[in-house]
Amino acid sequence: MRKQSLIPSPPSSESSAKNHIRHGTRSFRNTSLALFAAGFATFSMIYCVQPLMPAFSREYRVAATSSALSLSLTTGILAFTMLLVGNWSDRLGRKPIMVWSLFMSAFLVLATGFAPNWDVFLLARALLGISISGLPAVAMTYLNEEVHADSIGIGMGLYISGSAVGGMSGRLIAGVLANYWGWHVAIISIGVISLIAAVLFVRSLPDSQHFSPQHVSWNGRVQQICMLFKDSGLPWLFAEGFFLMGIFVTFYNYLTYRLMASPYDFSQAQVGLIFSVYGVGIFSSPVMGHIAGRMGRRKVLWMAFALVITGVLLSFAGPEWAIMLSTILLTFGFFGGHSIVSSWVGRRAHGAKAQAASLYLFFYYLGSAVLGSSGGYFYSVWGWDGVAGLLIFLAASGLLIAWKLRALPPLTSISSITVGEAVNGPYSGKPHGYQNAH
Repeated sequence: MRKQSLIPSPPSSESSAKNHIRHGTRSFRNTSLALFAAGFATFSMIYCVQPLMPAFSREYRVAATSSALSLSLTTGILAFTMLLVGNWSDRLGRKPIMVWSLFMSAFLVLATGFAPNWDVFLLARALLGISISGLPAVAMTYLNEEVHADSIGIGMGLYISGSAVGGMSGRLIAGVLANYWGWHVAIISIGVISLIAAVLFVRSLPDSQHFSPQHVSWNGRVQQICMLFKDSGLPWLFAEGFFLMGIFVTFYNYLTYRLMASPYDFSQAQVGLIFSVYGVGIFSSPVMGHIAGRMGRRKVLWMAFALVITGVLLSFAGPEWAIMLSTILLTFGFFGGHSIVSSWVGRRAHGAKAQAASLYLFFYYLGSAVLGSSGGYFYSVWGWDGVAGLLIFLAASGLLIAWKLRALPPLTSISSITVGEAVNGPYSGKPHGYQNAH
């Protein structure tokens, strides 16, 4: 017997739909610009350290696994903190939390550039994991609340494109600047750019029109999370996020070490330029999102993992052109897969979008932290072959889940038992006449 989805679908009305932000309007353009800037700043600040890891190893005399903590510590703490941020944003509002997150994070990145030793550096990166958590989960929730259903796909795609540009630019700028002026100047520059993006975000993002403060006890929040895990699809989608991000970060973490070693002997600037491949994510997110919208997510997700596996297999080849092509394929598959899974989570969550987004991103960044660090062991023992073998295993696991999700029945209707009725939370109320879907 299949599990039932017990996630509530909030009542809708024609007047409510008219008030949502739609593609082609000035509000949509402002929203897209603001969230593009936010995604750009967020991912620049998180990932600017990735091409600098070999430099950290040299300056502080730490192994690749320890140097990877500069990223894994941030994303690991980010994963857990986001579980709390959803509750705060339910009380305080979406935009205030995101504004605070961006400005505090930019100041922390500036401080990181002046860190006198490795311990202080890691402390600043750990604090960044706390401060920056207010943006990713809340941004997804804001989009799902404020943007009309027929425009959410392109809206999410543009936000993820901003994330791709930020991830690319942060790594590219940091790598090139570090080659000429050192990593301190590189990180400080990222902090200044992120401050500018934060100002643009504040000036452009429309205030929430569909947010109302909600007060749920922590016990009620835990029960809401438990209800999400009773859905027949969401736990598998969370697992897909874990695999996608873990594969992506691990690949790039140790690719830098591989390319700066013999026989390639890349410079710091050349390694930074490798991250220009991130540009394919700008296109793959909306393209894969559009294809998924036409064909159905369950019929397209497996393609993303197939691309990832193809990319990893190609990385075994020695020539530089093969490594570049492998990086392009893996990056395209990652961003396309992330776009599909993240929008799918929002669609299945219905009235518990904030909690579902937080849980998805918890597993997403947990994959970055756990697999990104543990990949260092495989690299130190077996070199790139060990890392690639690990990635193939992870991608194959994700492919099997994607194939399983092809049989997931769509949510044509929802159980009349709501999360609110189960925990006496903000979603409580009279049933809206929905019947069991499965």
